[in-house]
Amino acid sequence: MSKNLWGGRFKKAIDQDFFNFQKSIHYDHKLVEYDLYHSIIHVSALREAKILNASEAKRLTSALNDIAREVMTNTFKPNPNAEDIHTDIHNRVTKKLGDLAQKLHTLRSRNDQVVFDEKWYCYKEGIYILGELNILLTALNHLGTRYKHIYLPGYTHTQRAQVVSFFNYTGAFFAMFERDFERIDMFVKRSSIYIGSGALAGSAIPKAAYSEAIKKFLAKIKYESKHGRSETVKNSLDNVASRDFVIEFLSILSMLQMHLSRMAEDFILYSTREFSFFDLPEEYCTGSSLLPHKKNPDFLELVRGNTGRIYGNLMSVLTTMKGLPLTYNRDMQLDKEPLFSSTETIKEELKISAGLINGLILNEDKIHKALEDEDLYATELVEFLVLKGVAFKNAHTLVGRLIRFTQDNDLKIKEMSDSDLKKFHKQLTAKDVKRIMNPEYAVASKKSIPTLKKATSKKPRKLK
Repeated sequence: MSKNLWGGRFKKAIDQDFFNFQKSIHYDHKLVEYDLYHSIIHVSALREAKILNASEAKRLTSALNDIAREVMTNTFKPNPNAEDIHTDIHNRVTKKLGDLAQKLHTLRSRNDQVVFDEKWYCYKEGIYILGELNILLTALNHLGTRYKHIYLPGYTHTQRAQVVSFFNYTGAFFAMFERDFERIDMFVKRSSIYIGSGALAGSAIPKAAYSEAIKKFLAKIKYESKHGRSETVKNSLDNVASRDFVIEFLSILSMLQMHLSRMAEDFILYSTREFSFFDLPEEYCTGSSLLPHKKNPDFLELVRGNTGRIYGNLMSVLTTMKGLPLTYNRDMQLDKEPLFSSTETIKEELKISAGLINGLILNEDKIHKALEDEDLYATELVEFLVLKGVAFKNAHTLVGRLIRFTQDNDLKIKEMSDSDLKKFHKQLTAKDVKRIMNPEYAVASKKSIPTLKKATSKKPRKLK
């Protein structure tokens, strides 16, 4: 067992089973980079406050930077026997510097450290996810442009409704993910990372000392202040007591996951033999151990399945926080695993989804066959009659009767003669019906949405 940061008032050693139960090093080691940030800023603040002399501050900072280099080069290995990452870092500094390390934790609390660490984590991971989303948006844009000449049956209630352009179809998912991009972008820009709360009541270190320490650190790491900010604490009780930033981040990720899941479901459905609109790239599918013909959309199914876990992570933290008295409570330690789980899952899904989209192929013959369904053009017939002066209700009724008549008599509307069509309405002619009942006319007749020429010029969001 490693040396803990507490224990002076205890006579008995901690129960080993309880120690293993309550320690968090096996997951909070992911915060090591940000905990080192906190320690470096804290040492600088102690120096500004003249609690540490120049030599002490320099040696402590050097030891912390040595550990930071291990993190940056992926050679850092957390000590599984440490209670948490804060303790692990402190013990490593002790090993390097001996008694001087006992001054590292002067006038600070792990309560302050952990909220600082988690806010930095959300900020940095938010920026990474923005990059992955941008790649996904680009992939969707390219897919829609590659098949801009293709039309597709559109559905409501999982029933064929009207014809849509394939670019409009991919544009729907583009719009969903673009909103996710904007939500994360705003989250990152509003990020405020505070320091100086102590355990709850604030710190004896002057605010000016913290402010100067923060300024020096941010300048050293070339921190982009326009994307969030780090500053001295405004309300110390709120800072250590609140995890609404975690909940907000998980909420945004849950909406992003919902959109990934909906896209996955569409791709699964349209790649079935019953539809055969899409041919999924084999690199993202698996086979069956018994059925040699199978090509299973396992990645998409796992995306769909992960949605329950992503939603559960959000509900887990919401439920944990719902009745906690001010300020910090150990319950709040349990927010990290849901946060890490959702973040890492989303990052993997975005990366793989972009590759799958880039490899997607449309089965144009199958789609053209589906577009022969005359029901898809019923609304266009109604619109034609309305523009000829027929009341909408009447046009709706008579086209419904025409559809039912052809179904009952196994006929095609486009094969009916002028005289047969005029039994339903005098304005209907065979020539007009053939002109109206095709994908190009159906899509072009919609005036309330951008033209295909305009739509194809749309570019994905860029990181600024």
